[in-house]
Amino acid sequence: MTLLGDNAAALYDTGPVPGPGGMPVTYEQVASGGLTVIGLEKPVVPRLSAGLQLHGEYQGSGFTEPKYIARRGDGQVVQLSRLLHLVASSIDGSRDIETIAHRVSARFGREVSADNIRYLIENKLDPLGVTVPEGVEEEQVSAPRSDLLLALKGHRVIFNERRVAKIARALAWLHRPLVVVAVLAGIAVLDVWLFVFFGAITPVLEVLDQPVLLLVVFVLTVASLVFHEFGHASACRYGGARPGCIGCGLFLIWPSMYTDVTDVYRIGRVGRLRTDLGGVYFNVVFMLAMAGAYAVSGQAFFLATVYLGHFEILEQLMPAVRLDGYYILGDLAGVPDLYGKIKPILLSLVPGVKGRKARAEVAELKKSARTVVATWVLTMVPLIIGELGYALWNLPRITTTMIRSLTEQLLGTGEAFVDGQIAAGLMGVVGCVMLLCPMAGVVYLSVKLGGRLWRGAVKSTAGRPRLRLALCALFLVGLGGLSYAWVSGLTPEPLPKKPPIAPILQPNVSTSAPPARQATQPDRHGATPSVTATTAASGTASPGASAGPSASASPSGSASPRPSASRTSAHGPVGQPSGSPVTSGQSTPSVSADPGSSSSPASPPAESPSPPASPSQPSVGTPTPATS
Repeated sequence: MTLLGDNAAALYDTGPVPGPGGMPVTYEQVASGGLTVIGLEKPVVPRLSAGLQLHGEYQGSGFTEPKYIARRGDGQVVQLSRLLHLVASSIDGSRDIETIAHRVSARFGREVSADNIRYLIENKLDPLGVTVPEGVEEEQVSAPRSDLLLALKGHRVIFNERRVAKIARALAWLHRPLVVVAVLAGIAVLDVWLFVFFGAITPVLEVLDQPVLLLVVFVLTVASLVFHEFGHASACRYGGARPGCIGCGLFLIWPSMYTDVTDVYRIGRVGRLRTDLGGVYFNVVFMLAMAGAYAVSGQAFFLATVYLGHFEILEQLMPAVRLDGYYILGDLAGVPDLYGKIKPILLSLVPGVKGRKARAEVAELKKSARTVVATWVLTMVPLIIGELGYALWNLPRITTTMIRSLTEQLLGTGEAFVDGQIAAGLMGVVGCVMLLCPMAGVVYLSVKLGGRLWRGAVKSTAGRPRLRLALCALFLVGLGGLSYAWVSGLTPEPLPKKPPIAPILQPNVSTSAPPARQATQPDRHGATPSVTATTAASGTASPGASAGPSASASPSGSASPRPSASRTSAHGPVGQPSGSPVTSGQSTPSVSADPGSSSSPASPPAESPSPPASPSQPSVGTPTPATS
C-alpha cells in the first residue's frame, strides 16, 4: 500500500508475487498508467461557469417559496431554489462532491448525500448553465437563453461598470427625500405655468419653422435618454445595490438604452421600486434644467424639449412592453417576468392535465401576486390579439401609405443634399430613420411572431393529425377571408395624400393640398350625371335663391325640392336670406366629395345649376376676401 497525496490510500494489483513482500511499486509507475488502481476514483470537482454571479435571495418575492437569483456570464438571469443556491454557492473549483455534500447538509439543515449533489449538478445546474458539465475544459458554456419577443437585442456597452459606479455615486444625492419633494414641487409649478399660462405648443411651433433648432431638440432628447439611465443607476446605488454597465440596443428595432441593475434583486421591494422610477424621476430633473436654461437664454427650443419630455415619461410608464412601467408592475407583484406567466395563467383556466400542471405553477404565487399577474394577463392578451387583428385588417393601407411616404422622403432628402441644403438634408435623414424604424419593426415582429406561432402549432399537434388538419383548415380559411377582403376593397383604403405636418422633416415634399376629387351622382331621370363640387364661401349670394324655406311651385305644378337643414346650399347656408352677404366671422360649412380633402383656393370652382352671375357679382365658387 502506497500513500498518494494527503492521506489517500490505494490498493494495486501487482500481479504474481515473486517473493515475500512482493514487488516494490513506485509513484512513476502509477502516474504513467502502468499499474491498475483498485478502489480509487478521481474525485469530481464541480466548477461554476465563467462570469456567474450569485445575487442571493429575491427580496420581496411574490412566490410562496423563497427564490434566489443568479446571473450567468452571458447576461441571462436564472431563478434557483434554496437548495440549488446552496449547492452553487458551495462550489469554488477546489471542493469535491463529498465535501460539498457535507457543507450543504450543514447549511440546509438536512442530510444531503454526495449522490444527491451529483444529481442536482448534472440534472439541474448544468442545463441552466450555472455549472460546467463534467469533461468540458472550457468554463464558458452554451446554455439556453429565454428568447423573448419583446426584448432588447444587439447589446453594446457605452459606460462600463467602473464609470457607471462613479456617475451613480456623484448623482445619488438627488434621491434624498427632501430633494425628491423639491423636484416634484418644481415640476408641478412648471407644468401649471407652461400649459396654463404660457402655452406648451407655442415653442414647438417655433422650433418647427427652423430645421437647425429641431436638430438641437433632437440632440437634447437623446441627452435626456442618457440622463434617464443615470437615474436608474444612481437609484440602484442609493438603495445599496451595485449598478452594472449602461449600454444601448434595439428594442422593436428602435434604438434604446438600458442599465444593468440585476443586483437590485437582493435588496428590498422599496429599493427596487426606487430604481424602477429613477429613470422618469431624472427625466423630471432634466426638464427642470431645460426650464432653467430657457429662463437664462430665452430660447424656445428648451421649452420644446420640456414638452416632448412629458411624452417620454408617459411612454416609459406603459406596462404593455418591457419599459419602466412593466418592471414597476412586476416589482409591485414580486414577479420578475410577467410575460413568462401568460402561458400558465391561461392554461390554468383550461380543464385537463395541462391545466392541473399550470394551476400548480400558478399556486406557487402568493394570493396578492396572483391577483396582480392574472389581471395583467387577462388585460394584455385581449389587447394584443385585438391589436394584431386590427393590424392585419389594415395591412394593405399600412403598406401602401408607408411605401409612398418613404419614397417621397428619400427623393426629397436626396434633392436637398444635391441642392446644397445641408441642414434640411440632415433633418430629412432624421425623418428617414423615423420612417424606416417602424417599417423594420413591423417586418421583424411579423417574422418573429409568425415563426413562434408555426413552431407552437407544430409542437402542439405532434402525433395528432386530426388536430393539425383542423388548424391548417382554419388557417387557410382565415387567410382566404383576409385576402378576399384586401382584394375586394372591404378593408379601408390608403389615406389620401396630405401636406406634411412638419415640412422640416420632409424636405422638398409638396406642402400644398392635392386637388379635391369631384364625385358624380346621377339625376333622378337617369340622365348624364351632374357634378357635386366643393363649395366655397362667397361674399354675395347668387340671384335666384329663394328666401323662404318652403318649396316653390313650378309652372307644371310640381314642387322643387329644397335642401334640408343638415345640408348646405350651393349659394350659402340654408336659412340665410337670399342676397345677404356672408360677413367676416360667419362660418360656411363646405361639402366635399372627398372626405379626406379640404377646400382651398387651389380647388376648381364649383359648378352651380343657378343662372350665371352678373358681371358686378362674383361667380359662385370664387372665394371673396373677407374683411375684418
